[in-house]
Amino acid sequence: MRPGLRLLLWIAIALLGALAVATIALHRGEQINALWLVTAAVCTYAVGYRFYSKFIAAKVLALDAQRATPAERLENGRDFVPTNKWVVFGHHFAAIAGPGPLVGPVLAAQFGYLPGTLYILIGAVLGGCVQDFVILLFSVRRDGKSLTEMAKEEIGPIGGLVAYGAVISILVILLAVCALIVVNALKQSPWGAFTIAMTIPIALLMGVYLRRLRPGRVLETSAIGFVLVLAAIWGGQWASQTPAVGKYFTLAAPALAIAIIVYGFAASALPVWLLLAPRDYLSTFVKLGTIGLLAVGIVVMHPTLHMPPLTRFIDGTGPVFAGKLFPFAFITIACGAISGFHSLISSGTTPKLIRRETEIRMVGYGAMLCESLVAIMATVAACVLEPGTYFAINSPAGIAGQVPETAAQTISGWGFPVTAAGMQALAHSVGEQTLFNRTGGAPAFAVGMAHIFSGSLGGQAVMALWYHFALMFEALFILTVLDAGTRVGRFMIQDALGHAWKPLGRTSWYPSTLTTSALIVAAWGYFLWQGVRDPLGGINSLWPLFGIANQLLAAVALCVATTIIIKMHHAKYALVTLSPLAWLVTVTFTASWHKVFDSDPRIGFLAQAQQLAAAGGNARLIFNNRLDAVVTVGLVAMVALILLESARQWLGILSGKKEARLKEAPFVITRLAEEQG
Repeated sequence: MRPGLRLLLWIAIALLGALAVATIALHRGEQINALWLVTAAVCTYAVGYRFYSKFIAAKVLALDAQRATPAERLENGRDFVPTNKWVVFGHHFAAIAGPGPLVGPVLAAQFGYLPGTLYILIGAVLGGCVQDFVILLFSVRRDGKSLTEMAKEEIGPIGGLVAYGAVISILVILLAVCALIVVNALKQSPWGAFTIAMTIPIALLMGVYLRRLRPGRVLETSAIGFVLVLAAIWGGQWASQTPAVGKYFTLAAPALAIAIIVYGFAASALPVWLLLAPRDYLSTFVKLGTIGLLAVGIVVMHPTLHMPPLTRFIDGTGPVFAGKLFPFAFITIACGAISGFHSLISSGTTPKLIRRETEIRMVGYGAMLCESLVAIMATVAACVLEPGTYFAINSPAGIAGQVPETAAQTISGWGFPVTAAGMQALAHSVGEQTLFNRTGGAPAFAVGMAHIFSGSLGGQAVMALWYHFALMFEALFILTVLDAGTRVGRFMIQDALGHAWKPLGRTSWYPSTLTTSALIVAAWGYFLWQGVRDPLGGINSLWPLFGIANQLLAAVALCVATTIIIKMHHAKYALVTLSPLAWLVTVTFTASWHKVFDSDPRIGFLAQAQQLAAAGGNARLIFNNRLDAVVTVGLVAMVALILLESARQWLGILSGKKEARLKEAPFVITRLAEEQG
């Protein structure tokens, strides 16, 4: 295309995106079409990738195609493996795309569609994508080192030690809760259990096929995997309708917990090419394929957003969760805008697979854009529901009422009409007994997704089919976070133990791999088991902390990134990471203060504990609330210390008192031929 035509095309895309964003932000009165959200997202992401990510790649990071990556220099056939860029993209997207982009935007929809949509678009392009991109490059240039090792080397030993304590604590809790969500999604669900179980042997076959039988034949392997995963989805429906087969996949929560623990250990210990990378690549077919279908459904059906741009609950009285629009909307929506967990993948499994530095832009920045699009789709799925239906599904019984008629009356009194008969009809259409009080976001997303699909692909007759497919789809999203996160945790433990005894730090030494895999799985497996046995206590009590913890982890990653950029360029490009860091610190520290000290028992941990104690409430719940407060204060204190250590480094370098010494691996020219396609 000629330069002049290309310029006109990008001007047109930018103007269309600006029009869509203006329509979303300024439109009042009549309801708007969901296509405006999709248009705003696609145009914003296209401009961000084409111009902002290219600026970062060329000016800030200076990607070098001639520089050998650790996957090439340290190849060991197990963790460090030069891998096709599309397989790496699939692995990275599957590993970072967990429950956050699906659940967070659905919960935040209680404020209306406007705040969540704007934060997802702006936060991803200027924050989340930048974090993933720069951390991935910095890890690649440091032999694939973890975030905590980079913090120790670049910020200092104190910052590194504190970062390790904060990161490993957050990671264990996050993995345990992800596993618990999978258990709750798959228990007594033969369709979902069958389909997800079948992705494991399919991934093993793909790994052997691509590594041993037909090396380099990515398109062949992709075609085989695509056909087999479609067969697995169909087989799940067949298994659920065939009692002789379905009984083997109709599992209770304890059995599923044990199966997931065993799978987590295998995904961590086996060579990355055999299970983890091909399974994540395979999961990407379902993830991106489903999101693509959802986009097609929105285009075909062009549904109306029934949720208003802003609701009355921006004042903090929301029934889904308590707290005002600021800061709680920006804690609830994490992964769709910026997620600290991504930095662990960007400094964990992915940098050990990258063939060339020039592929990092597509993998780091591009995969996060795809996850952000998932969050936009989740927003649409929640907001195409009638507001009364949305609040009936997501409001807990303690607020809306235990009895359907009472709940319907309460929600209608908020100004969002709904009837018990209408909710019963909706529940029947999706094959459920009831949809009242189905908190957590996942059921609401599944209902919205089924509504869009049934309206464009099959009609109301297949509403139940699409609803259960959506639940399986959500479980698949979460499980890929679990396996990649476990492997990242193993790397972190090996990094730490390697300081005590060097062989334990070698990822190529199998006794170390098995030992550290067992340690990380035992850590999150313990909390998973407690959550399965005691759903009112254990890990469930820490759920309110996850948004805060995840964003605090992103603040740690941006501290490391800003330190390295200042060492590379002094202050010239520091705002690229310093701006999102400042925003995150403001939001998370404010939210943490409210969660600990707010006098409203629905918000403050200590206030809730005091209220329960005064009423003679459950001693375990009182203890859990006080524990939540202590954990929150501890995490904030650790991140504040990392921030102060980082600022000390920045001031020393900028004033000339400290030498700007980078801890990169020596430059080695690549011997790999340029990969085609």
